[in-house]
Amino acid sequence: MNRFAFTLGLYRDYLANYLKTKLSYRADFWIEVLSDLLFNGLNLVFIFIVFMHTPSLGGWSEAEVVFVYGYFMLASGLFSTFFSAWNFSERYIVKGEMDRVLTRPAHSLVQVMLENMDPPALFGGLVGLAILISSWTTLGLPLHWYDPLVLIVMVLGSCFIYMGIYTAMAAISFYSDAPTGIGPLIYNIQNYGRYPVEIYNKAIKFLLTWLLPFAFVGVYPASFFLGRLEEWWMPWLTPIVGLVFLTIGISFWNYGVKRYRGAGS
Repeated sequence: MNRFAFTLGLYRDYLANYLKTKLSYRADFWIEVLSDLLFNGLNLVFIFIVFMHTPSLGGWSEAEVVFVYGYFMLASGLFSTFFSAWNFSERYIVKGEMDRVLTRPAHSLVQVMLENMDPPALFGGLVGLAILISSWTTLGLPLHWYDPLVLIVMVLGSCFIYMGIYTAMAAISFYSDAPTGIGPLIYNIQNYGRYPVEIYNKAIKFLLTWLLPFAFVGVYPASFFLGRLEEWWMPWLTPIVGLVFLTIGISFWNYGVKRYRGAGS
């Protein structure tokens, strides 16, 4: 419990320090927020363009696909806010900053996450929540008392999947001298999770469900609220898959840290 409170305190202090630094240059902060929103907005426009040429996508209506995208943005925004170590290999391995991290009392992964927080990404998550609510109203979905609680559990599970996969991806730097190229590949694959899995062939569906389970950061958990899947139990696998992949990612990281011998080794 004391360890957990210590970690939460670190997040609070780092976030406060980040805001003090960024808000000293407010134009840069808001430009970063705007660029992130524009990127997500273009993806949303792409969905609208697709439905200008077809009434449905894999049997899903425009409002349903937008609902899934809103959920995808919400989970992705929360993840990106608290873990954005895209340049881990260059910064921490090549430049040797991992040596400094390992001298700190916090767990090395927590330290890296703290140093790479990206609060502007939270605005994308909030926009995703707004899209989710708007689509919910458009579709006339019933609101049960347990839906907000289920949404929290599902989003946490989705964030755990992100963290597990990207933690393992960052940890590859402990094992390989040149892990470049993997990041963009995984990032592109994750975007497939925001579309109905019915539009993919069996191989891609299997990949997105069990190997790189990005379908659980978009279409599967969102399907719980839409009532779209015949396998009613699939959305409930989201937190389970999240915990499994988070455990794998942290284990892969911890073993990599044990192999690490310092800058230049």
